[in-house]
Amino acid sequence: MPLLIWLILFLDALRGRRPMERSREEQAAVDAETASLRLFHFEACPYCRKVRRDIRLLGLKLPASDIKLDQEAREALIHGGGKKQVPCLRIEEPGRVRWLYESADITSYLRARFART
Repeated sequence: MPLLIWLILFLDALRGRRPMERSREEQAAVDAETASLRLFHFEACPYCRKVRRDIRLLGLKLPASDIKLDQEAREALIHGGGKKQVPCLRIEEPGRVRWLYESADITSYLRARFART
């Protein structure tokens, strides 16, 4: 794991920012919901790091595809979302698929949907 990621995790631990914990049943329900989502990212992107950190803090198991390493994922992003911008969250809903760009919009969506109030 790159040094920067270790540093981020260390700082989060110092601040008391730990992943959200849920009961086994709650986590299973959340995992079922996140199966309809897919994060398109690449490792070195700072905005992608922000989204991945929030995913970790929310305790989500979200399918993710690194578009630098996965040609099919890159093509799916361009074909489905219309551009090669990351991070991008593919949201599968009944009858439609949405492509959500911008790290702040993605984290707002995930917090609204999965964070406890």
